[in-house]
Amino acid sequence: MKLAIDAMGGDHAPEQIIAGVNRALKDMPDLELLIFGDQAKIAPLLEESARAEIVHAPDVILGTDEPVRAVRRKKDSSLVMMAQAVADQQAAACVSAGNTGALMAAGLFVVGRIEGVERPALAPTFPTVDGAGFVMLDAGANSDAKPEHLLQYAVMGSVYAEKVRGIEKPRVGLLNIGTEEKKGNDLTKAAYKLLSDAPDLHFIGNVESRELLNGVADVVVTDGFTGNMVLKTIEGSALSIFSMLKTALTASAKSKIGALLLKDELRGLKNKMDYAEYGGAGLFGLRAPVIKAHGSSDANAFYHAIEQAHKMAQANVPAIIQSQIASGKE
Repeated sequence: MKLAIDAMGGDHAPEQIIAGVNRALKDMPDLELLIFGDQAKIAPLLEESARAEIVHAPDVILGTDEPVRAVRRKKDSSLVMMAQAVADQQAAACVSAGNTGALMAAGLFVVGRIEGVERPALAPTFPTVDGAGFVMLDAGANSDAKPEHLLQYAVMGSVYAEKVRGIEKPRVGLLNIGTEEKKGNDLTKAAYKLLSDAPDLHFIGNVESRELLNGVADVVVTDGFTGNMVLKTIEGSALSIFSMLKTALTASAKSKIGALLLKDELRGLKNKMDYAEYGGAGLFGLRAPVIKAHGSSDANAFYHAIEQAHKMAQANVPAIIQSQIASGKE
C-alpha cells in the first residue's frame, strides 16, 4: 500500500511530519511512502529508506497563499506534487497538514471528484464522552448546501463509519435546532424527508449540537457553514476548558497535591478528548482518499492521519461510495 505525503505542510513541518512517518513505517509493514518536500531537510530525519522515497519538491504552499491560485501556479509544491502522484495512480491516497483550502482545491482539480458526487465534503472525526467518536460532514468544504447534498454526505459518512471505523449500521443524525421532525429551516426540513426515505441509511432523525459529544449519532450531517462553526466551537471550548482546569489545579499547594493524585485520570481524560487520536479530516467524495491533518499536528497526530488514509485505501472507500451514490440515482 503506497501513500503520498506532503512533508512541508503544517506548523511543525518537516520534523513532526517525518517523526509520524517513521512511526507509521515501523507499525505498518505493508506501507510504502512517497514523501514530497525539501530533500535536504527530510533526508536526515527519515529513519526508514527501503519503503520510503523522497521526491524533491522545491516549492511550498503557505498558509497565507490564496488556495486556488497557489494550486494552479505552484505546480512544484509538495502539496500539488503529492496530489498529482495520486491522480497518476502512483499512490493510493495522500496526507497533508498544509493549507486546507489548497488541499481541497488540489483534491478537486488534481485528484478529481467521484462521478455522481455533487459536492465533496470535509469530514473530521470528533471525540465523544464514551470514546467512540463521531464523524461530521460537511465541516467547511462548501458554505452552502442543497438537501440532495446532505443525503450524499450521509451516504459517504455511513460508508466511512462502517468500513474504516468498524461501526455496524451507523446511526445518521441531521444537525438541527431541535429533535422534532418539523424543526429547522427549509434545508433541514427537505433533507429530513430525503434521509428518512433513503433505504440503506440508519437515519435516527434530528440531533442537537449539545448532544454531539455524548455520542448521539455516529454520523452527523449539516451544511459546511454550520459544520465549520461547530468544529471551531468544539475545538475552542476544549482548549479553554483545559486551560481553565490547568489554572485551577496549579492555583495553590492544595490544588497541586490534588492534581498530582489525579495525574493518571487527568491524562486519560486529555487523551480521550484529543483530536490527534482520531486522525485527520477526510475529503470525502474524491476518487482517492485525501486526508487533511490538523495544521498544528505533532508526530502522533500525523501518524494517526496516515493510519486513517491507509485504512481508507485498504477498504477501497471511494469505490464503495461511488457504487452507493450510483445506486441511489437509479
